[in-house]
Amino acid sequence: MHAIAVEQNHLRWRAQPAPEGPAAGEVRLRVAWAGVNRADLMQRAGHYPPPTGVSNILGLEVSGTVVEAGPGVDSLCPGERVCALLAGGGYAEEVVVDARQVLPLPQGFGLRDAAALPEVFATAWLNLFMEGQLAAGERVLLHAGASGVGTAAIQLCRAFGHPCFVTAGSDDKLFACRELGADGVFNRHQGSFVTAVKQWGGADVILDPVGAAYLADNQQVLNAEGRLVLIGLMGGRCAELDMGRMLMKRQRLIGSTLRARPPAAKGAILDALLAHVWPRLASGEIRPLIDRSWPIEEAEAAHAHIERDANIGKVLLAVSGEG
Repeated sequence: MHAIAVEQNHLRWRAQPAPEGPAAGEVRLRVAWAGVNRADLMQRAGHYPPPTGVSNILGLEVSGTVVEAGPGVDSLCPGERVCALLAGGGYAEEVVVDARQVLPLPQGFGLRDAAALPEVFATAWLNLFMEGQLAAGERVLLHAGASGVGTAAIQLCRAFGHPCFVTAGSDDKLFACRELGADGVFNRHQGSFVTAVKQWGGADVILDPVGAAYLADNQQVLNAEGRLVLIGLMGGRCAELDMGRMLMKRQRLIGSTLRARPPAAKGAILDALLAHVWPRLASGEIRPLIDRSWPIEEAEAAHAHIERDANIGKVLLAVSGEG
């Protein structure tokens, strides 16, 4: 098969060994589209290695067609069109993945749109509703609101009755966030978001991919009993924590990653998506926001687009390009 190799920090589409398997409980997919995530850029730069035993090939989500099912898999059949959440290996013509990490396409969806679903909606659902434990009517602050995860999270907040406030880096991005359902917005280039979020009513849950640079301000706007869910470190990994404020307001700081979780845990998240989100995708209430796509051979251009923070929503790579 062909797959993307990282060679001297360049992305090359070249022949590589096909993955072994499928073993018991796994399926082999022929990849149609692969999603691009900022984690791919981090791995390429040497800052986010794959878990032990996982392919070094980039790519955390794909859509495609089942070509082979391993022993014990009776829920997926060859020829079925699916999307999948991966720990790696998606920038390739084929991938082998645990069947628990595979979902059927939502009704009415093609393979292109479906490739924009697994990683961002799993991340948003996990961290808002499972880690963040959103209760009825609670308010959410979303940083990097125009990212793939951000645009998914805005729509989940709207669909499940949670007002959300969004920060992003341009007026165009903020307009797109409002169109998706954000109740309040703030351009991060205008300084601190503290006053604007406090006037809005503060946040009960914060979804933060920034980290150190936002810790102090996040603590200031987090309400009593609030949960700060940290999902990234774009703004650094070390900062001073005000433990007095944390204690008196009973705040909770939760670190959360998705990639290294075992297949059973990922399967539980995808089961929740199938039950609660897939029907809303099928009805059109929620939709994936796709910014742009490139042929897999031009993966480097897709990475550069994300590196410039130019995207609003998901960036995709066409592998076979099936619709």
